[in-house]
Amino acid sequence: MSSTAPWLFIVGLGEDGRAGLSPAASAALDGAGLVVGGRRHLELAAPLAAETLAWPSPLSDAYPTILARRGRPTCVLATGDPFHYGVGAELARLVPAEEIAAFPHASAFSLAASRLGWPLAEVACLTLHGRALERVIPYLQPGARLLVLSWDGTTPEKLAGLLTERGFPRTRLTVLEAMGGPRERRRTALAAGFAERGIDPLNTVAVEVVAEPDARVIPLSAGLDDAWFESDGQLTKAEIRAVTLAALRPRAGQLLWDVGAGSGSIGIEWSLRHPANRAVAVEARDERAARIRRNARTLGVPDLAVVVGRAPAVLAGLTAPDAAFIGGGVSDPALVAAVLEALPAGGRLVANAVTLESEAVLLRLHAERGGTLRRLSVARAEPVGGLTGWRPAMPVTQWALTKP
Repeated sequence: MSSTAPWLFIVGLGEDGRAGLSPAASAALDGAGLVVGGRRHLELAAPLAAETLAWPSPLSDAYPTILARRGRPTCVLATGDPFHYGVGAELARLVPAEEIAAFPHASAFSLAASRLGWPLAEVACLTLHGRALERVIPYLQPGARLLVLSWDGTTPEKLAGLLTERGFPRTRLTVLEAMGGPRERRRTALAAGFAERGIDPLNTVAVEVVAEPDARVIPLSAGLDDAWFESDGQLTKAEIRAVTLAALRPRAGQLLWDVGAGSGSIGIEWSLRHPANRAVAVEARDERAARIRRNARTLGVPDLAVVVGRAPAVLAGLTAPDAAFIGGGVSDPALVAAVLEALPAGGRLVANAVTLESEAVLLRLHAERGGTLRRLSVARAEPVGGLTGWRPAMPVTQWALTKP
């Protein structure tokens, strides 16, 4: 534990600048020997007697300068609440909490909720600042309310386009610009035909989701419709996928290896189970890897990592997983051994087999290591001439193990 008194002061600013600061925040700002912030922050906090440093790109280039001042009063300026999608969280990974004194301002989320009369606890708050637009897709549930931090003035129109394309044209967008200052402005329009121009780069979008009957709404359960995935046939079908996800037992914040990912369906659905979940799709073929990336963006998990190469060699150097799924290559004992070696105690491994050779491997693994073994069989009703009959899919043998 650090015995150093606070020397790093993180001050949240609003568009009202110094006028919105508490006496304690003003004292921390005025007592610093160095003030770090964006150029807009430094202008809002003027006049400043201290040395100033505008954030470089990337911001992390300034961290050594800040850390070199340990023990000497240093102030970092941030927008609103520094610990709600702000730089405070990054600095807290480098500086012990005992050495930090933070003075948060109202966040953009709090300001937007107060303007609209929305209970903040009932609203999904997310950011598209420096993040892919498709991250919003899992949150597009009928009747949902979202508050979205924009990347710049073009974000609202891009968001309206995505909503319209996915079957949410009557969704209501309220763009709140430069909240808390003299330039504050509010505009409201439907997603379809959104034509607002000249939007301030500092804006937050309030979204009231209205879904059409044919809207692509991501369900909360596993087993997405097979037709939602672009595939060359290498796809774990919906029913088997749902059982496989249940066998993997995902928990919030865990990392999955999806080995032999094919279309990426298992890694994508793992990521959809919780916003903090992460997945690495391992695929040997370039064209399939490209297809996985497209599927991930379309289904709202654009941050899914794709590693191209042949397992087990390509697994070396990857961050160790909390769980792993082997959908291809089960017949290779070296692959199974490498995955088991990478898993921590309590880690979960699930492997599916459709060939007799792969099934024999799973039977042997079950005999040697235990776990659970089951046979999954699915039949779907399909036309047979002018009538209807059952068409069975190939049965799947599934082995699941929690590593001791």
